[in-house]
Amino acid sequence: MNKKKTISFTITVIALAGSLYIYKEYNRKNKDLGNLTPDLSISANDLLKKFETDEAGANKTFLTRKDYIVAVGGKVKDVSKDEKGFYTISLGDTADMSSVRCSIDSVYKEKAAAVHPGDNITIQGAVTGFNKDDLLGSDVILNRCAVINSKK
Repeated sequence: MNKKKTISFTITVIALAGSLYIYKEYNRKNKDLGNLTPDLSISANDLLKKFETDEAGANKTFLTRKDYIVAVGGKVKDVSKDEKGFYTISLGDTADMSSVRCSIDSVYKEKAAAVHPGDNITIQGAVTGFNKDDLLGSDVILNRCAVINSKK
């Protein structure tokens, strides 16, 4: 009888702990990257050069830590809004096909709506990848970006 109570108690504790973990994960919010201090401040053109000249080294620097925050400054090439209302801002030299593409966090959509091509801007986010294409231009991809400042 005592053994049954111990097993029952153990199962109840495990079920409660599992339920608490699931509840916390389901309601977890992403960090607002705009409020964090960046690990690196760099221009869009320099960030592109890092990936284009040494992709393996850049991947090791920017992609091995999920919380590596980068502040990227440069001239806005394009601002686009998808059908769900999410903004993407492309930074870089307008004479070059390559760019830094920043998916804007929904918290910053009003600031993103005020950005126009030709503006000088600083965006802060996490580097999530690099798409290399010699024909169409390469892209460094940033995610959960925050618009830090914008100058016309």
